[in-house]
Amino acid sequence: MERRILLRSAAAVTTGALIPAAATSGTATATTTEAAGAQASLRRVHIVLFDGVEELDFAAPLETLDIAGKFGAPIETTLVTCEGPRTVVASCGTRIEVRAPWKPESADVILVPGGDVRDPERPGVAREIRRGVIPAALRAARRLRPVMASVCTGALLLGAAGLVRGRPCTTHRMSRDKLAEQGGKVIDARVVDDGDLVTSAGVTSGLELALWLVQRGHGIDVSLDVERVLEYERRGAVHRTGQG
Repeated sequence: MERRILLRSAAAVTTGALIPAAATSGTATATTTEAAGAQASLRRVHIVLFDGVEELDFAAPLETLDIAGKFGAPIETTLVTCEGPRTVVASCGTRIEVRAPWKPESADVILVPGGDVRDPERPGVAREIRRGVIPAALRAARRLRPVMASVCTGALLLGAAGLVRGRPCTTHRMSRDKLAEQGGKVIDARVVDDGDLVTSAGVTSGLELALWLVQRGHGIDVSLDVERVLEYERRGAVHRTGQG
């Protein structure tokens, strides 16, 4: 309870109108125009999969957002690939049947997980950068003005699309030099929120990213309820630029 009070007090300073006036059933109800606008813009989340994607990079945000939905946050999460419906083979061999089409016009948030960045001959981020399909699709989708988000080395796919140039951002600590080479202003933080660009650090930071998106769009109380279900307490910092 003390932690909830402390975080609500901190959120009152950092997120202002996103804090609900009251929470009588464990879910948050935003009461201002600003909060309503934030909720409307963080409802439809598309998670981009590709061969070699790290399981935890996408599974942690997927489950976090799903739990938030069970607490009343109107979030719809969809797994997609830039090529349309197909079977994706993830880093550890998990096979995922992706049935949804690539429709970025239906997304408020496009979330890009990470994968291997060392060998372009193996499935993962390095190969997808070389192929160019995902960067091209993300670059085209940017014109639709969704929030672009990433977990771990997924930021390098955003970078290959030209979406981090001159922007505060972060990624796995072992890939920060590459992100800087792509023009990103790399910040040492678990999550960096630059408004329509929200990036997160290494693998487990996908939890922080998703919890932050829940808090930003649907209130601190919902995010704390989700934490309790996950039995996870956020760590590290969220670096906000004032654009979020």
